[in-house]
Amino acid sequence: MAFRAVRHFDYALLLLTGALVAYGALLIYSASLTAYPEGIVGLSHPVAKQALFALFGLAAMGIVAWMDYRVFRQMAPALYVLAILILVAVLVMGESAFGSRRWITIAGTQVQASEVAKLLTIVALARYLADQQHQITRVRVFLTSLALALLPAVLVMAEPDMGTAIIFGATWVGMVLVAGARPRHVLLLGGFLLAAIPFVTLAVLGDYQRERIALFFNPNSDPLGGGFNILQAEISVGSGGIFGKGLTEGSQTQLDFLQTPTTDYIFSVLGEELGLIGALVLLALFSALLFRAIRVASLARDQFGRLLATGIAIMILFQVFINIAVNIRLLPVTGIPLPLVSQGGSSLIMLFAAMGLLQSVLLRHRQIEF
Repeated sequence: MAFRAVRHFDYALLLLTGALVAYGALLIYSASLTAYPEGIVGLSHPVAKQALFALFGLAAMGIVAWMDYRVFRQMAPALYVLAILILVAVLVMGESAFGSRRWITIAGTQVQASEVAKLLTIVALARYLADQQHQITRVRVFLTSLALALLPAVLVMAEPDMGTAIIFGATWVGMVLVAGARPRHVLLLGGFLLAAIPFVTLAVLGDYQRERIALFFNPNSDPLGGGFNILQAEISVGSGGIFGKGLTEGSQTQLDFLQTPTTDYIFSVLGEELGLIGALVLLALFSALLFRAIRVASLARDQFGRLLATGIAIMILFQVFINIAVNIRLLPVTGIPLPLVSQGGSSLIMLFAAMGLLQSVLLRHRQIEF
């Protein structure tokens, strides 16, 4: 096993993960200067916290990579139940911030339940679709897999967190298509959802979410309130130009015009201070990371491993797309962090765990299946 680990471990995947975390730490440091002008002093500083969570994440990655990923196939039903329970717990006893109830406190640490649920749901979907791979074209199997993704998505919507709910849906679509579902079924469902958007907007979305959508179209209707961050993000990204104003030199960032600059709007910090070149570097790192994940899917010996890698790749891809789209005003504000870059313990540790799953699939891709 030790020789196999040395030979087949994807060191490029590890380096790319570390590079994105380090890139994020630079941006977090710059975005935190107004609150911590003395620099990194003690564990209360956001960069210190991020580094500590990254160490926990590395440990999680190592443990998961060392385990046989097929163990998670056996545990999938229990993991799915756990995902649903923690999402329900958030609705019952979660803490509120920025109009949403997304966190529960465990041993004094805030845990964002949806970040845990995303990965556990991918495991459950991979198990179900792999078990039904010879019947995947049947409508019953298609709808059952949809229900598996829909239940956590609905619970997340109730927080409310529309962005993460979209991630669940996008991940499910990618996984069922790779599993061999009929594209016609996906298109019919997509057409139904498009037709239902006006009714869903009226019946399901709360006032808070409808206000966000309205502000997306016209942020100047409340420039000092709900539209403030949208406008400041536009100014930040637009003013950076090709080369940016320089790290720690962005006016919008350093004058504290950006709200949540270390989390949801960290791409605006990058755009202002590192410019188009900095954004292209970031996109190149993410592209390389996604390529490594797709490589794992192509090398997987079984359907479960292939679907695991596919789900993880799609989850990261859509999080990157939604976060950047919000920052450049292509989508309404959703509160999706930039993977591995934004400050956040739950997100960072679960993404490292996801990288561990990819490594586990890769380390065993030459083994004979049970």
